[in-house]
Amino acid sequence: VQLQASGGGSVQAGESLTLSCTASSRSASRYVMGWFRKVPAKAREFVAAITRGENSAFVADSVKGRFTISRDNVKDAVYLHMNNLKPEDTAIYYCAAAHGWAVIERGYDYWGQGTLVTVSS
Repeated sequence: VQLQASGGGSVQAGESLTLSCTASSRSASRYVMGWFRKVPAKAREFVAAITRGENSAFVADSVKGRFTISRDNVKDAVYLHMNNLKPEDTAIYYCAAAHGWAVIERGYDYWGQGTLVTVSS
C-alpha cells in the first residue's frame, strides 16, 4: 500500500493542525494505522495508532490530551488532529500502516513520505 501524508505547515504555539494520510488502492481499512514523528539526531517517535475498525486508539504520553487520531475507512484516510501545538512538536510526521497492532516503528510495514510541522513560539 502507498501512503501519502499531507497537512503539515508552520503555525504558532497554541494553534492546531490536522494531518491527513491517504492510502492507495482502497486498502487502508485492512491495516492498523499509525503516526510517528522525527526530529534530526533522534529516533523516530511513536505518536498515535488506531485499529482497523476505529474502535480503539492509542496516543503517546507526550501528546496525550492534545492530539487525537481518527480514520475514515470510506475515504481510505487517517487523520492526526493536533491541538495546542508546542515548539517541541516540531518534526516531520509520518503515517504508517501495519498488519497488526503496534506502537513501535518496527511493527509497521508501510510508510508515507512525511510532512513537516513547524511550531514557533
